[in-house]
Amino acid sequence: QVQFVESGGGLVQPGGSLRLSCAASGSIFSIAAMGWYRQAPGSQRDFVARIFSSGTTNYADSVKGRFTISRDNAKNTVYLQMNSLKPEDTAVYYCYAVLSGRSYWGQGTQVTVSS
Repeated sequence: QVQFVESGGGLVQPGGSLRLSCAASGSIFSIAAMGWYRQAPGSQRDFVARIFSSGTTNYADSVKGRFTISRDNAKNTVYLQMNSLKPEDTAVYYCYAVLSGRSYWGQGTQVTVSS
C-alpha cells in the first residue's frame, strides 16, 4: 500500500501563486515517477506535470512556463509550484506515483482561481 499526504491547495486570485506538495509513504522501494493530474467539474482528468527519478520533467502545454515540478527523492515528496494562475486552472489536483509499473493516486486537493 502507498499513502499520500497532499497539501497546498486553496483559493487564490488570478495571477497569484500556490505550491502543492505530496508526500508518499508506505510500501515504497523505488518510485519511478511522480506527478500531478487535475480534474475540473464535468471534465476528464488531465495530465499536468511529472518528474522521473532521473530528474526529467514533462509538462502539459497549458502550464508550460507557469508551473514547475520538483522532487525530493529522499523524502518521496513531489512539489508543484504554480505561478500566474488563471481561472481555467481551477480543478482538483491529484498527485500520483508510479511504482513497479503501477500507478497510485492521492485523494486530491482543490485549487480555485477566482477574484
